[in-house]
Amino acid sequence: MRFIIVTGMSGAGKSTVLKTLEDEGYFCVDNLPVLLIEKFADLSQDANFSNDKVAIGIDIRSGKALGELSAVLDSFRSNKFNFEVLYLDAEDEILVKRYKETRRSHPLARRGRIEDGIKAERKAIDFLKNIADYTIDTSNLLTRELKKEIGKVVLKGKDYTNMIVTIMSFGYKFGIPDDADFVFDVRSMPNPYYVAALKKQTGNDQPVRDYVMASDDSVLYVNKLEELIRFLVPEFIKNEGRHQLVVAIGCTGGRHRSVTVANELFEKLQQLPYSVRVFHRDVANDTYVKGEN
Repeated sequence: MRFIIVTGMSGAGKSTVLKTLEDEGYFCVDNLPVLLIEKFADLSQDANFSNDKVAIGIDIRSGKALGELSAVLDSFRSNKFNFEVLYLDAEDEILVKRYKETRRSHPLARRGRIEDGIKAERKAIDFLKNIADYTIDTSNLLTRELKKEIGKVVLKGKDYTNMIVTIMSFGYKFGIPDDADFVFDVRSMPNPYYVAALKKQTGNDQPVRDYVMASDDSVLYVNKLEELIRFLVPEFIKNEGRHQLVVAIGCTGGRHRSVTVANELFEKLQQLPYSVRVFHRDVANDTYVKGEN
């Protein structure tokens, strides 16, 4: 029997997670009243209940009753009822953006500022984050990437370290990413921009990657960068309690060299016991030729 409580910040992806679990055969119930959770748990153990995989969604919509959830979970522990808590989080500015994009009002700020509702929600459900078995920060995750995380962590039962490493390429002329934890400059590498046959291609194209990585210095740079990331990530987990690490790789326009290095680094880090993703912020922003659209 597997009983998962899916919770977290409103707008962090709970509906997506429940749908993913449902597609995998879980019996899912969203927004189940807190007072009914124990009764539902008892029902799920009944011999006539046909599913041994259950997931329930609990969030701030439970209102004042949410404060009684701690007692319910204590009762579960006392009765040796096994359960897991999956907590979904996201940065405040990301949550605000998602609310504005969907034109929804926050449950705790129907007529007020979304920011105030988010602040009040964090305070109300902080106790759930502290007891969570899994915490996933969805700030930089696309829907398909969140589904992949759920598949790896919950469905496949792999060890989870609550860490997502994002390798981001960017162009200096568009500015350094605000959310970067580390920034590495690769403008010293061979520049495909000055090769006519490569100018209109990107670091996602093999000829460009071959050109950039043909240099021994480029290979050494990427290898040293890989070593550094492998050393730094465990340190961040141990000393900072971080769930995300953003490594930014920059070149002039964010189209050739940075994309190449980000892809190379992404492939080398696939064996890490963390989630690793690659994101090319400016690959579509740079123009092929100065003055050209």
